Amino acid sequence: MNRPHGPEQGVRAVVGTALAVAATWAGLLALGTLIAGRRWFVVACVAVLLVAVVTAVTRALTRTWWAPTAVGAAVAVVGLVLRYGAPPGRPQFLPDPDAFRRTWALAREGVAVVNDSFVPMPDVRPGELLVVVGALAVLLLVDLAVVALRVPALSGLALVALWVPGVLLGFPAGGAPVFWTGVAYLALLAYGAAPQHAHAGRRRRVVTTGAGAALVATVALVAGPPLMDVPGWASVGLPQLGAAPVGPLELSDQLDLRESLGARSAQEVLRYSVVDPTAGPDGTDDDEAGVAALPSVEETAATARAVDARLVGPLRAFTLTAFDGRTWQRTEPEAVQEWDPTTLLSSDAAVAGSVPDATAGTLAQVDVVVGALRERRLPVSTHPRTVQVPGDWAWDPRRDEVVGQDSTDADLAYSMLVQVPQLTADELRDAPVGTPPDAGLYTAVPDTEHRDDVERLVAELTADAETPYAQAMALQGWLRSASNFTYDTRVPPARTSDAVWDFLESRRGYCVQFATAMTVMARMLDIPARVGVGFLPGERAEDGSYVVTGRLAHAWPELYFEGQGWVRFEPTPASQTGAPPTWADPFTGVQAPGSVPEELTPGRVAPAPAATATAPPTSAPATEDDSVPWPAVALTVGLGVLVLGGGATVLLLSRRGRRVVETTPERAWATLRRDLARLELTWSDAATPRGALRDVQRALLLRAEGTLDGAALAAFEHLVAAVESGRYAPTPQDVDPAALDGWVAAVRDGVTELLGERPRAGAVPRIGRSSG
Repeated sequence: MNRPHGPEQGVRAVVGTALAVAATWAGLLALGTLIAGRRWFVVACVAVLLVAVVTAVTRALTRTWWAPTAVGAAVAVVGLVLRYGAPPGRPQFLPDPDAFRRTWALAREGVAVVNDSFVPMPDVRPGELLVVVGALAVLLLVDLAVVALRVPALSGLALVALWVPGVLLGFPAGGAPVFWTGVAYLALLAYGAAPQHAHAGRRRRVVTTGAGAALVATVALVAGPPLMDVPGWASVGLPQLGAAPVGPLELSDQLDLRESLGARSAQEVLRYSVVDPTAGPDGTDDDEAGVAALPSVEETAATARAVDARLVGPLRAFTLTAFDGRTWQRTEPEAVQEWDPTTLLSSDAAVAGSVPDATAGTLAQVDVVVGALRERRLPVSTHPRTVQVPGDWAWDPRRDEVVGQDSTDADLAYSMLVQVPQLTADELRDAPVGTPPDAGLYTAVPDTEHRDDVERLVAELTADAETPYAQAMALQGWLRSASNFTYDTRVPPARTSDAVWDFLESRRGYCVQFATAMTVMARMLDIPARVGVGFLPGERAEDGSYVVTGRLAHAWPELYFEGQGWVRFEPTPASQTGAPPTWADPFTGVQAPGSVPEELTPGRVAPAPAATATAPPTSAPATEDDSVPWPAVALTVGLGVLVLGGGATVLLLSRRGRRVVETTPERAWATLRRDLARLELTWSDAATPRGALRDVQRALLLRAEGTLDGAALAAFEHLVAAVESGRYAPTPQDVDPAALDGWVAAVRDGVTELLGERPRAGAVPRIGRSSG
């Protein structure tokens, strides 16, 4: 079938615009859960209707495809300025520069309201302006695609824009808006496939359109559930660790509790090995291990611990101290220094600068190779360790971080000799709160609107705790309890200015929420606390090394005790992190000081994750970013399937129309009649073929001051003769189908050439009846 020429006209144009209005109204329902009240919805619907009427009237007066959209956009701008830019207390009937400036200022205020508000956003005038602007833009784009360009499938892209805010914020609108938007979109597709003319094969096209709509709905229903089980694509975040599917990973300096982890990554960011440096190749003590002293056989037997990733624990890149109630902020280190690679780096001044000592703790040699990690802070063990790394790196003693001038590169290799102390719960029970450098920074609590509520809760939880350690354990135990909290990366947007209170109210979150809550609550007890950011220990590979992927990114709280320095706790549920460190484990400390989940132990079979509605099982250990907002994904997938299915339906219909079918004179005549009807050249059913030719010539003379001649006229006459032969001759002449198609194309091109450069200014005279 040949492509149509020009925009829709007449009744079809009005119907198309009406469907565009209905589809836009349906799409506005998606914002219902994000904005309080209904006034904004009524105003937006009225604005959409008024602009649609202007567009339809303009289209009735011109055949230019772009003019109605341009006029509609101009009227929309003027209407917005008159409504929202009028001086306070009085109406304005003509726009002026001041009105434009007031409208622009109101729009900027609307953006600020959106950024500062919590769901549901209040129904205020600045926000209403933004909604109306978005609704009018969607209407004009849908109308342009459906009526002007005659590609209804593209309208789905504009309609999806109204669903993006709800999807990104994790507040899907529900079933009714999805249903009505889907129905409206299918109606637009059916409109595009509907017959252009009374004799255009109505029955076949109606049946085909209905079948196509049913196919789209079926595909959406059948394909939706399986697509929900497809793992998320690669990009990582804590909450924003990377920006590309396969790009390098970078830990975020700013952790915003209003955001979730989002997508996750299976990229390898680190690979390392862990060995016992005190054992030689034959398993005997190595006299050249480079340590201060070796323990006796009796001491070794009494304190032996497996030297593996569990012992070394997580690898920390940096710590965060400043919290404003919603977001963690990080500043650059004030003073860094070079260090001796043979001595220990530690936040404990009594240990920093000393030589690794096998009698002071278990030693572990860790050799690391960087993969897809681009980070200016080197991931190192939280325990005292030596660091040997090539390049320009320095040590920040206040934060105990290894900071580089440039980011890490792939294949960067560095090594650590970690001294894991024999820290026990008994030692911490009697330890008082310590005083780290800049202690005030680690006990500061933001003055949020719910600070008093959180402090009352902290006092209640720790009422029976007599020591700082007991208080910390009470907080950790309460947060880790599955009966109190659910691990879930689908964190709803904040409803107050106090992110910790929102988390404690919703009882759902991931590592950032758990770590932040315990840090702030510990500070309310005057215990210095900070948040560490890095990676959980890796998964054991076949060659014995440990592989760290982006999905193992993690955050945890660290509390400061006198004589022990910064001590790590683990409030994030065990289903994601495994058991807490030995010194923070209330169940007799059966695990080594690392906090690797037991499924990472060599030779163990990973247990199935707990069956919850928030964390779907994966092939890898469930960690910080192992769940995604599936309702939002399902909503996006459903809309995407509708758009793609609609496009596929239109493509199938167009191919069906263009499939190779033997052309007959009557088929060629019907095709020509449809094509000329789109150019408003029609004739009566009573007209003979030769009468139709004369009527077309007469109409062209009136409209274009010219008639068909040359090849176009000859083609028209040949086609007339073929039709007459088929209708009236006893033995119709055989005509080559290719010749028939060529005659139709020649006539259509000739008419288009006459009319194309001379759009009519007034009404088009209709072709009169003729009997030939």
